[in-house]
Amino acid sequence: MKNLGIIGYPIGHSMSPHMHNAVIKALGLDYTYIAMSVKPEDIKAAVLGLRALNFRGFNVTIPHKIAIMEHIDEINQGAKAIGAVNTVVNNDGKLRGYNTDYIGFVAPLKKMNFSIKDKNALVLGAGGAARAVLWGLISEEASHITVVGRNKEKLNALRDQFKEYFEIEIIDWNEDKYAERCKTADIIINTTPIGMHPQVDACPPIDWLCVNKKALAYDLIYTPAVTQFLAQAKKNGNTILNGEGMLVEQGAAAFKMWTSRDALTQVMHDVLVGAK
Repeated sequence: MKNLGIIGYPIGHSMSPHMHNAVIKALGLDYTYIAMSVKPEDIKAAVLGLRALNFRGFNVTIPHKIAIMEHIDEINQGAKAIGAVNTVVNNDGKLRGYNTDYIGFVAPLKKMNFSIKDKNALVLGAGGAARAVLWGLISEEASHITVVGRNKEKLNALRDQFKEYFEIEIIDWNEDKYAERCKTADIIINTTPIGMHPQVDACPPIDWLCVNKKALAYDLIYTPAVTQFLAQAKKNGNTILNGEGMLVEQGAAAFKMWTSRDALTQVMHDVLVGAK
């Protein structure tokens, strides 16, 4: 039997074991996927242990996505650009790090035949989730990317992080230019936790009267399935998409890296929805 897993702290909330083990069972593979609680101070020892135990691979979640990078052998370009690793593959003792979050972000859009190429993108928030989204937008050749946030320091850091790949525009929530970008956006992505359970009545500041009605509204949150951001977007006439597909697809991308088999995304999705 080959071992897979996820490390984080805390880790009890993770849906990854349920999703991956459901697919493993459905495909009849000789694998098992477990959740492992690893404190920040134990990350080095944990990686050494996983290597020694010959784990085929593992996912990495909060708070280890950045810290893991100095304890593995290679990091691919996407993970380097994003500045975080969420998937590790073990090839004969050599650990290679990837970030499948940006793949997860893009895949649901492709499934609904929405092409990012040559589109204007408006990203709400400048945290860790925004980095994966930005790399997805850059990889799929968006024509213009604007990031809106409150923290100027975070915004500047984000722009500097990606400047060798793309010239990202950064603006403050309160700038008049925000309304202008809402009018020209083809896709608006909420990467903030605003509106996530239990604060379900909250919504990122946005004037829907200014929003292009043809724009796709994409919220990375999936609990609740329809956030205030998406509810208001739908009322405005916009097509909406939540983060369920992203969670499933980032997991499916990791699964294929480890097993060389296509994950059954419908099985993963059913497990995710059934657990709510």
